[in-house]
Amino acid sequence: MKKIIGCFTLILALLLTGCSRGLFNEDAKITVYTRDTTSGTRDGFMNGIGFSEAAKQDDLLVSGFLIKDNTAILNAMTIDEYGIGYISLSSLTDNVKGLKLNGVIPSEANVLNDTYDLKRPFMWMIRAEADYPSEAVELLVQAFVAFLNTTDAGDIINNAGAIALPSSTTWDSIKNDYPITAEDNHLITVRFGESDSIQKVAQALTQAFSAKAGNFIAEHDHTGSGDGWKRTNGDSKDQAEGKDVGFSSRNFTSAELANVNATQTGQLAWDAIVTIVHNDNPIENITTQILKNIYSGAYTLWSDLPETD
Repeated sequence: MKKIIGCFTLILALLLTGCSRGLFNEDAKITVYTRDTTSGTRDGFMNGIGFSEAAKQDDLLVSGFLIKDNTAILNAMTIDEYGIGYISLSSLTDNVKGLKLNGVIPSEANVLNDTYDLKRPFMWMIRAEADYPSEAVELLVQAFVAFLNTTDAGDIINNAGAIALPSSTTWDSIKNDYPITAEDNHLITVRFGESDSIQKVAQALTQAFSAKAGNFIAEHDHTGSGDGWKRTNGDSKDQAEGKDVGFSSRNFTSAELANVNATQTGQLAWDAIVTIVHNDNPIENITTQILKNIYSGAYTLWSDLPETD
């Protein structure tokens, strides 16, 4: 009798396991999502998985891939059960599943201890001296850049999901060096934009800083890292879309820095790039080699993926 019960229990367990696995069709085609070729997130992702040549070349990617921005990829993974994409760690929510990479959880601690392989810098760039809509805007931008290097800004950056750089300077200790912040600036607009991966962090920073700097208007328009230089120092800086502060989720290129001096750019934080899937996808961990195989088209079905856990 015990043998019969034992066999029955084993069969039941196998049946339940089969039913559970049946909820996800492992033979389904993988829907591959990526950013466009100007994206800092794409640059960091492709370089991080050993597929650097695909950072700027769409024709190297798997057939049928979809190009979306950071928010659109995040939203797609909430409904596309068989999709895979990548976003900024600062954008990750419980609505999707963020995968471990090579067995390491994407987290602030693992970025700082250098065990998580997909990380990239968050950068800022400002206009050249005297190349602003007004002197007041220029002074506020200079004060904002100083604020970025304080512990006050660091707390905001960390709370917004990115990883702040070390600092021991408080805003209160340096604010008198920027008297413009003690004035009433509620009629002054400062234009911020570009990398959409940094948008959440940038908006949190400007909201907090505006309250410390006379309540100036922080106007945000985030269109991607490729515009970080173009709209502050490049060919569209004097057009309607021009910006006073531009952000990039990658290092600026040597070409972009050719007409920019060292005081016009810097790093404000670190960020991780997270591979995401639908919450119903049973996968928990992925490797850089598997990701390269997915994005190159070597793996096209979920059943192609080897076990990693």
